[in-house]
Amino acid sequence: MIKEISHVMGESAAFDGRPARVFSISNHRGMSVTLMDIGATWLDCSVQVDGEVREVLLRAGDMKGHQFQSAYLGATVGRYANRIAGGKFAVDGVEYVLAANQSGNCLHGGTNGFSHRRWHAEITGESSLCFTLSSKNGDQGFPGNLSVVVEFTLTEQNEFVICYAAQTDKACPVNFTNHAYFNLQGAESGTDCLNHSLQMQASQYVAVDACGIPTGELKRVEGNGFDFRQGKVIKQDFLTDEDQKQAKGYDHAFVLDPEVQNGEKVAATLVSADGKLSMSVLTTKPAIQVYTGNYLAGCPSRQGEYADYSGVALETEFFPDAPNHPEWPDSTLRPGEQYRHTTTYRFETNSR
Repeated sequence: MIKEISHVMGESAAFDGRPARVFSISNHRGMSVTLMDIGATWLDCSVQVDGEVREVLLRAGDMKGHQFQSAYLGATVGRYANRIAGGKFAVDGVEYVLAANQSGNCLHGGTNGFSHRRWHAEITGESSLCFTLSSKNGDQGFPGNLSVVVEFTLTEQNEFVICYAAQTDKACPVNFTNHAYFNLQGAESGTDCLNHSLQMQASQYVAVDACGIPTGELKRVEGNGFDFRQGKVIKQDFLTDEDQKQAKGYDHAFVLDPEVQNGEKVAATLVSADGKLSMSVLTTKPAIQVYTGNYLAGCPSRQGEYADYSGVALETEFFPDAPNHPEWPDSTLRPGEQYRHTTTYRFETNSR
């Protein structure tokens, strides 16, 4: 069931002087999600655990806090998620200069990326909501007129499915993701994400410099703190590697093994500290950026402020700075092509 609701984000208007439109989708198993047209944002995700509602998604308590935060809480990120080095790339021999918004680089689409826009919202089914956006040629420096569709669906199997689609009239790198932060123990529980267990089908990760820009090397996970193939508590090898230390934790793209890039097999599984709730991620993207909320301190929460490591983001995406690395999976969308990718978050309870 889907319905439009009011006052979820308080009385404050959004950046354009109008209140946000917020929608709730629920299923018969007691799971519900809320979505907002500002940033096509995933605001809430509540799951029934032992007969009690557990809210697992970090967010600000009102619109004022949401607009203050810079952590991209739950937002749809684009045109290009993650970083593009120096805010520059070339397509077909033509160089483009982007809006640089972090240390001279372009992060998550630039100064005014898709996470900061009001999207058009339309209910498309009993459990589906569609957001659309038009991005003009030159938007944040990116070429081409880009039309974007993001559809959110909640199934009766406690699966939250995000389908991304786009078309362009000029070749341009495109890389959307959702920047949700998860704490399966409870978003406002006061616990951190480091006691969660994480398993990923990833044998390599993208090495980056101190600014999060790829060095060009894909490192093997064997023998270091980046090996989650068998699953382990996140804090087990936390800050044990130099690559982690310079980022204050995990903030790296893990290269998914080819067999789990089809959207049908589980690529990653996150389990709460008490073992009662798990979340599996299925995706058609080649990588998952794992970010352990290393700089969340001071970010507005529903009840106050979050601390560092209050939640973990699992961002399904192309590799960071892929437009400048032709040897990596190609993120360029060309006229006549369709950008189509899907990410599914599957929630399962395990009562004890």
